[in-house]
Amino acid sequence: MTATVPATLRRGRTWRWVALGIVLIVLLAAITTWLTAPRDGGLLDPDATGPDGAHALVALLRDQGVDVEVASTASEAARLSGPNTLLLVGQTYNLWEEDLLTTLADASGDLLLINPSARTREALAPKLEYAPQTSLTGEPDCDLREAQQAGTVWFSSTYAFEGDDGVEVTSCYGGALVRYRDGGRTVTAVGTTDFVTNSTLLREGNAALAMNLAGSHPRLIWYAPQEMEGDHTGSAHITDLIPDRFNWIVLQLCLAVLLVALWQGRRLGPLVSERLPVVVRASETVEGRGRLYRSHRARDQAAAALRTATLQRLLPRLGLAANADPSAVVAAVTQNLAQRGGDSDPLSVQHTLFGPAPATDDDLVHLAHALDDIERQVAHS
Repeated sequence: MTATVPATLRRGRTWRWVALGIVLIVLLAAITTWLTAPRDGGLLDPDATGPDGAHALVALLRDQGVDVEVASTASEAARLSGPNTLLLVGQTYNLWEEDLLTTLADASGDLLLINPSARTREALAPKLEYAPQTSLTGEPDCDLREAQQAGTVWFSSTYAFEGDDGVEVTSCYGGALVRYRDGGRTVTAVGTTDFVTNSTLLREGNAALAMNLAGSHPRLIWYAPQEMEGDHTGSAHITDLIPDRFNWIVLQLCLAVLLVALWQGRRLGPLVSERLPVVVRASETVEGRGRLYRSHRARDQAAAALRTATLQRLLPRLGLAANADPSAVVAAVTQNLAQRGGDSDPLSVQHTLFGPAPATDDDLVHLAHALDDIERQVAHS
């Protein structure tokens, strides 16, 4: 005898499987999103997938069998360096203290400098100096194997280098890439970060150049400090950011500004009193302002000026503050006029002191007379 499963039970089992499938899909999507989401980081951060990070290059190097070790401190980078290793030093905002640069200078192995500052270049590549950038065509124009294999590259901006007198330097890309031998160490310097960051790695031959330079040794020590090390109160100066060849230019500019300031400066003498060349009577001033109001048909401004002047003289006599409420002013004026037997209609006083602007010139004249009457009666109270 065969038992039959109720339809309600079958539908319940189906919905449980559908719900389980939806949960698995959502969980898989969440995990995929988390794994593929961009990871923020600083400049040349090997773990950052943002535009300024270098995660893509590090991943490519490891796929090609290069042993990439990330050093978080200068002492760790020096300890990991050794024969048949390449120490990559990426210039960041956290690399400027002399102690760190001295530690890196004493490390063994070859050296690859990425966009070094003036202080970093002086400590790690003392036989190089900045050179004026003439042109940057993107072609290697040199015999360096790594550059020849990469071909044309794309640099948005770059420093150029040249060697001191007597130093044999291989120069590529208009001096943006140079290499020379310093004792038993090969020093390579590149004046830009464009060929290693995630955002520009795929432009032209940038990826090939980065792979050829950073992957030239089986072991790569990556040092691009993302945090401050040691004493944070070091003796860094703004002059460390100025290339050597520009020091004289900055000095000449400062001298020129000082000379211009001395030339244009004026000595302030003592204050002296001067008599006015012309004395203008008050009546002429009032008449001139009235003519200006009339020529521009500015009856509203003229009425506002008359009312403001009247209130400024009335309020102290009535014992009211300058910011008194209009209703309080009307009440005080009405009471004062009533005591003298004058026109004490509150509506008339309200219209005169705070009413609309006159429509005609005759209305303006009548308003002036009304204001004068109110002020005269209050003044004689």
